[in-house]
Amino acid sequence: MKVLHVIAGAEVGGAETFAQDAILSLHERGVAQTVLTRPWPAALARYAAAGVDARPFGFSRVDRALRRGRRIRAAATALGADLVHAWMQRAASFVPAAMPAPVVGWFGDYYDLKYFRTADSFIAVTPDITRHIVAAGAPPERCFTVNTFGTMPDAPPVDRATLDTPPGAPLLLVLSRMHRVKGIDTMLHALAELPGAYLWLAGDGPARTEYERLAAHLGLTPRVRFLGWRTDRKALLAACDICVLPSRYEPFGTVIAEAWAMRRPLVATSADGARQYVKDGATGLLCPVEDPPALAACLRRAIAEPALRAALAEAGHAAYRADFTREVVTDRLLDCYAACIRLGRRP
Repeated sequence: MKVLHVIAGAEVGGAETFAQDAILSLHERGVAQTVLTRPWPAALARYAAAGVDARPFGFSRVDRALRRGRRIRAAATALGADLVHAWMQRAASFVPAAMPAPVVGWFGDYYDLKYFRTADSFIAVTPDITRHIVAAGAPPERCFTVNTFGTMPDAPPVDRATLDTPPGAPLLLVLSRMHRVKGIDTMLHALAELPGAYLWLAGDGPARTEYERLAAHLGLTPRVRFLGWRTDRKALLAACDICVLPSRYEPFGTVIAEAWAMRRPLVATSADGARQYVKDGATGLLCPVEDPPALAACLRRAIAEPALRAALAEAGHAAYRADFTREVVTDRLLDCYAACIRLGRRP
């Protein structure tokens, strides 16, 4: 199987990280691939280290649409692609008509179908997003659900002392971009109701300065660590007591799978992704969106009940083993690719 990937996303982000993870896993399965991607140094280095053919590609509006489309079409032809995978709406909007192979568009969110005009089939990361695509007019037989997985290189737990965190303090971890939709302000207000607990925020983004000011205003600076974007997610998870997903809006959230993989109890708001996959009281604790007291109550309960934390962690790990491992998800993606190739181009 030969696949051309088109990725026009940001330098860092959950969807972008999963695209890289999936491509590397497909490479290990023997899939021949060419990746057209923005010239992000870390991504290109990761592909190069694995032996994946990744090429810097200009997606700016300055690069005229006709020339850009010809270059994408030429790359597919040169590879002899069986399938073209357009990751997210920006990349899909750049894929031209009359491609030499079927095009599959990837939905990590509730994107507008208008950006996928040249796509023949569609992959969504949750059943609800699949329903959204069908409701927008896509043929149901061409719509597939393949959830994400998290890849975390082996690493020992981060030493709490290096981040000025007491060894016996309850340690909460949020792995997230610093953006309003991620609910970091909700997390900080909840932390204000949890004396003695510490919070590590691993991520970066446009709202970081705002959240640093909020933490100072709430008197939380001594107990909050802003870590910036991190690639040692496994080491951070291994060090924490509870993983928290406080989002206002979260179509899926690969953090769910990562916490389960690491046997870490999960506390999340009932945004779309968590509501579809987390069984409240079994594989995690759910609370309403934008409700700091409710989030604090769930965290207080988890902190106070070690047996509950252990039970959540084990049930979450069982869910991970069933549906979210690298092997399981790659198998499903390959099956989906085969179906997309078999269906071919849309009339």
